[in-house]
Amino acid sequence: MKFHTYLAYYSKTPRYGLYYDQDKGELYDYELPPLFSFPVRKDLIKRVFFAEFTAKLQPQGRDPLAGKRTSAESWGAHHGVSRVPRIKGSSRAALVNMTVGGRRAHPPRTEKIIVERVNKKERILGTISALAATSAVDLVRARGHLFSVDKLPIIVSNQVEGHIAKTKQARELLATIGVLDDVIKSEASIRYRAGKGKMRGRRYKERKSILFIVSHINSPLAMAVRNLPGIDVATGKNVSVLELAPGAVPGRLTVITESALEQLKERFGVI
Repeated sequence: MKFHTYLAYYSKTPRYGLYYDQDKGELYDYELPPLFSFPVRKDLIKRVFFAEFTAKLQPQGRDPLAGKRTSAESWGAHHGVSRVPRIKGSSRAALVNMTVGGRRAHPPRTEKIIVERVNKKERILGTISALAATSAVDLVRARGHLFSVDKLPIIVSNQVEGHIAKTKQARELLATIGVLDDVIKSEASIRYRAGKGKMRGRRYKERKSILFIVSHINSPLAMAVRNLPGIDVATGKNVSVLELAPGAVPGRLTVITESALEQLKERFGVI
């Protein structure tokens, strides 16, 4: 999809983020590409989010004979008990839906439509809108993120992506660019899940923290930050609303590398 198709949607006023140069160790104002001047459409972001979220769901179904594989028959009248089917040689009821161990009245069906569809152009505009929300400081703060800078997102040089390979170095980088407090907050929020999810590989819950958009998912920077609490890593080619706006709430605290920024511009046809 070419950029000029959506030219009318973009604001004429450029937006500024921050650029971090590892050699100088300082933050500078950085003029963002027009992608970040797109209006934040919360309704569109929510629609695209649920389309992408439901696409990952696995259909459920039940065996049509579940709960019916029994020779239970009712005793009939004049026995002083209810006339439900009962297992032969026992007084235990079976087969019907109101009994213990009986069939389900309305079991889930594989025919049920659980995926919410969305148009291709809506998906593209929703992703661009969620990306633009990462530059809105008020929206990022409203999500509960902690940071000490006055402009977002933060762009880091390719040198950072290629040379920071240890988690200790990554924490030092986050402290330098003023976003380490958000990781500490996410770390303090880790807690046990209440419910059966503990038995299904989801034992702990934690708050979402920083999103790193890198050029390659196995780059040294991606490997260094991926184990920090609450942090997600995506590439410019495949980042989606699921990462940009968790829970369909736009304004995630985001750090982008230069190469990933070029990927975003190429992906959305910015010329």
